[in-house]
Amino acid sequence: MNRTSIDWADMTWNPVTGCRHGCRYCYARETTARFGGHDAGAPAFTAGGLNVLDEPMQIRRNDGRMVKAPFPFFFEPTFHRYRLEEPLHANMPRNIFVCSMSDLFGKWVPTGWIVQVLDACMAAPQHNYLFLTKNPGRYMELDKLALLPRKGNFWYGSTTTKAGDPFFWSDKHNTFVSAEPLHGPLHAGGVLETKWVIVGAETGSRKDKQRTLREWVLSLADECRVQGVPIFMKENLVTEGVLTRGEIIQKRPAEMTFY
Repeated sequence: MNRTSIDWADMTWNPVTGCRHGCRYCYARETTARFGGHDAGAPAFTAGGLNVLDEPMQIRRNDGRMVKAPFPFFFEPTFHRYRLEEPLHANMPRNIFVCSMSDLFGKWVPTGWIVQVLDACMAAPQHNYLFLTKNPGRYMELDKLALLPRKGNFWYGSTTTKAGDPFFWSDKHNTFVSAEPLHGPLHAGGVLETKWVIVGAETGSRKDKQRTLREWVLSLADECRVQGVPIFMKENLVTEGVLTRGEIIQKRPAEMTFY
């Protein structure tokens, strides 16, 4: 696990990396392009472009040192099975963003991978686990199979960038919506049936970068305030010039406060 600059979580944990959504604004793909590859290490089992590692592979850094390769197959889906026990060895409770470098619930991810990750979370109940997907239908599929834990420390998020994007809501699970990057007005409506809303802007220098408008964010914040749903505005709304520092609201559900 690693400390993170993602301002709504304490740590990231990536037992699965790689994604096939193909989002043009994806920061994770850029990261793996920069730090991916391997020189030597454990053999991987590969089938249909899906890679499984039971121990880390290695890569040689510019200074000549051999270190663990974080993304040995770049952005191809990879199950780092050797990372499963990491939350168990972290005693201090943390809000952990699970699979920040992939979509654990993507259509291409084997159900067996998901179940092993969820079981690892169950084995370390001191933490909150935050999941985020652009394929929220997978949550429902797994719940029908009784494979989606209904635990108070499991938080199931849906990325919803504009009105009409699907999201997961359930009265048996903690659910939230991440409107990042916000690419259009999001009239809260059913979104506010969830327990938390995160909103942010697109960053980077992409040629066709879409700007988040101030009125979209403030309208969503007003609806959250009226309905009593905590909203977390990401710092990038300030750095991208959408809001001023004094307008930023960063609230979390009470269950995510450890200290």
